[in-house]
Amino acid sequence: MNKKEEKKKIERDFIVGTYQKSRNFGFVVPDDRKIGSDIYIPKKFTMKAKNNQKVVVEITKQPKKEKSAEGKIIEIIGFIDQAGIDMLSLIKEHGLPYEFPEPVLNEARKIEKELDFDNLSDEEKSHRRDLRSEEIFTIDGEDAKDLDDAVNVKKLENGNYILGVHIADVSNYVKEGSFLDKEAIIRGTSVYMLDRVIPMLPTELSNGICSLNAGNDRYAISCVMEINPKGQVISADIFKSIINVTERMSYTNVQKILDNSDKNVLKKYDKYINHFKLMEELANVLKERRNKAGSLNLDIPETKVVLDDNEIAIDIKKYEMYFANEIIEQFMLTANETVAEKFFWLEAPFIYRVHETPDIEKVTELNKFLINLGYRVKCNKDEVHPTAFAEVLNKIKGKPEEMVVSNLILRTLKVARYESENKGHFGIASKYYCHFTSPIRRYPDLFIHRIISKYLSQGYNLSDEQIEKYNTQATKYAETSSEREKIAQKVERESVDIKMAEYMENHIGEEYDGYISSIMSFGVFVELENTVEGMIRFDKLGDEYFVYDEERKTLLGEKTKTIYHIGDKIRIRVINSNKQTRQIDFEKVQEPEENIETEKLEQE
Repeated sequence: MNKKEEKKKIERDFIVGTYQKSRNFGFVVPDDRKIGSDIYIPKKFTMKAKNNQKVVVEITKQPKKEKSAEGKIIEIIGFIDQAGIDMLSLIKEHGLPYEFPEPVLNEARKIEKELDFDNLSDEEKSHRRDLRSEEIFTIDGEDAKDLDDAVNVKKLENGNYILGVHIADVSNYVKEGSFLDKEAIIRGTSVYMLDRVIPMLPTELSNGICSLNAGNDRYAISCVMEINPKGQVISADIFKSIINVTERMSYTNVQKILDNSDKNVLKKYDKYINHFKLMEELANVLKERRNKAGSLNLDIPETKVVLDDNEIAIDIKKYEMYFANEIIEQFMLTANETVAEKFFWLEAPFIYRVHETPDIEKVTELNKFLINLGYRVKCNKDEVHPTAFAEVLNKIKGKPEEMVVSNLILRTLKVARYESENKGHFGIASKYYCHFTSPIRRYPDLFIHRIISKYLSQGYNLSDEQIEKYNTQATKYAETSSEREKIAQKVERESVDIKMAEYMENHIGEEYDGYISSIMSFGVFVELENTVEGMIRFDKLGDEYFVYDEERKTLLGEKTKTIYHIGDKIRIRVINSNKQTRQIDFEKVQEPEENIETEKLEQE
């Protein structure tokens, strides 16, 4: 860099990084790789930090010309190889509110731990419908503790279904303007980081009185829908309720019931089997309706990181999804649509989940790639319909290029966000959509519950002043919740990246099969079967010069004329992995010389 050129300003006041000690000073290597240079630390501001300790640095001088940025250490987090320090560093780096202030905790502790609905006054009881005699189930992952949704299904003589989606009535406890509410607004969402959760609400609530724990009376807001055999909601009722969950089910056990694959599980839940079979039947009906409407089924696997007792990654694999997961997904989608549509027509203050139509320019760029594979997203100059994407996704189902095309379509779509104005949801091909089903872990859901409660308690007749007040709040909270969601997603991704790199540190030198997931001007990214992604720089791809075709996203070897496409299978060797930089490097495993010569002869 030219000495006269100004160095890039560091936008943040606080940086997390690794301390390196010299005799009279030290410096910190930032965890964030976008910060191009180390931070100089004068000796008097080192807090006696030791080599390879993670620290928090306050920037005191910005970089200027040939000089690096200066800072002072304000907190020592711990040594880089210490259990949990990697995740704690990530929390500090993004400024996540890790601990709850005492006033918030005190408020949570004062809330009743258990309900005694039978001893409530008749007036209090009249506000809630008693559903405790109904068979209602939660279905979640085995490790889930904050259970905020429960479901049940019945079938009527006319062939229609009754779907009940019962969501924890968090707004009954988290009152507007309370310490709990103000803290929840700041957090916006719970953050899931593999071995830990940074909850939106204290565990006294999220795992206690608000969690729909089996065998306990719980307050809920219920959305009960009548659905015809075509999957259309023909009527719906939204009301306050009290429920008592019959069984706490896991996705795994429900799937075993649906598959008739485990005698012990079948015996344990024998009297509920028909209920789960009916859930499966309705979920298929709802899924079929969505598919016809053009809902996008991007079957991109999630990563499951297995940690040992010391929080070290010992395995990386695809998270196994069952149809049992699909059941809950279909039921929640239907409830969210139903609630959004009802309150849209009421012209109520509301927070919608918005996913706008992708830009035609981006679709055109996608088609330049897809045409090489024999596919095309149909669109005109002005618009594209979800069915055009769905058609391509259906064609690639089960084919080698499925994962690559799915990821490219995902990159073409816009990012979903929260807004106070309804703009529809492109990805699920829905005119009305919101997040109503997770008020324990998302603030927009909690806000919607508060709006529903207001409308129910006031006979759907809010004053102009109330409407204006909640409209203002909806706009504000939609914006802040979208921002908090972005940060949470970034932290969750980076926590996985750190553990992926940690895992691969113990597999350097090993060979794997993968596919090229993207091609850049400096190298190719390869994803392995276990979802780990690493980079092959050009000098590790082959002993030749490569020409990068940006439009087609291909590489051409100048000497061998070998062409690399996104989606090509490739065998790699792990040559480097560093959890501090969250970077994994591969090299291509070269074929034996005789095989290369044979291929050349065959081509001739």
